[in-house]
Amino acid sequence: MTTAETLVVDARGMRCPWPALRLARAMRGAADVLLIADDPQAGREIAALATEHDWLVEAESAADDAARWRVRRR
Repeated sequence: MTTAETLVVDARGMRCPWPALRLARAMRGAADVLLIADDPQAGREIAALATEHDWLVEAESAADDAARWRVRRR
């Protein structure tokens, strides 16, 4: 469930590194981002980026083939 403060970044159809790059850009101005991506490599890229920047990442369930991650600043 998203809130008014959550920025949604839809990176479906993009191949890595684009989902991670879109996330990094979104996190410059937001503290709470929901990233949607369907590239199987996206999870690994997002985890590495989050570790580098000390962000919290939580996987969220999805009804379709795309994965969803909630990314927040600590």
